[in-house]
Amino acid sequence: MKHDIDDLIAIFNHQFSESENTLLVRGEDEPVYLPANNQYPYHRIKFAHGFYASALHEIAHWCIAGKERRLLEDFGYWYAPDGRNAQQQAEFEQVEIKPQAIEWAFCVAAGFKFNVSADNLSGIDVDRAAFKAKVYHQVGEYLRCGFPKRAQQFITALQQFYDRDNKLQINQFVLKDCTAQAEGNRDQNPDRPVADAPTSPLETACYV
Repeated sequence: MKHDIDDLIAIFNHQFSESENTLLVRGEDEPVYLPANNQYPYHRIKFAHGFYASALHEIAHWCIAGKERRLLEDFGYWYAPDGRNAQQQAEFEQVEIKPQAIEWAFCVAAGFKFNVSADNLSGIDVDRAAFKAKVYHQVGEYLRCGFPKRAQQFITALQQFYDRDNKLQINQFVLKDCTAQAEGNRDQNPDRPVADAPTSPLETACYV
């Protein structure tokens, strides 16, 4: 299936240019969210280097940001760059769980491959499988309790454009990395239960 970034821009802008006064814009450098000002009447989500995956990720962050934060550059957050220490990495992962769960849903809705992003190339080693397990469980909670309103609107728009199933199911989200890690732990100590294997995210309760 072809995934053209111009299609994605058109889908987003059709959904939100009027209702949210927000445009998705191809960027040439690092991604950034820019609120409207005297020069630009629209809020702008600028994604990196024309990459489809970057656009989905930035849209996911926008779907979570509240009304007041959407009036601030980059939603008023400071992002620790690559090279994070253990505490910075833990904080980074905590604020990335929900956006990446939404991004994963966007990918499934569009038939696009999802890659979890917890990389910290110049800092401490990152347990990508453990982080992906947390994102996976958040997906399950969203499937039970509902996605944020704008996220669900965009999911539906992607499904319609790419002619995908109208209802997301947990079996569309594959957790290969975490399964492999859990099996590896069991092989090292076959008498120990596989405590690291994630339970079904659909067994979790809804928290409002």
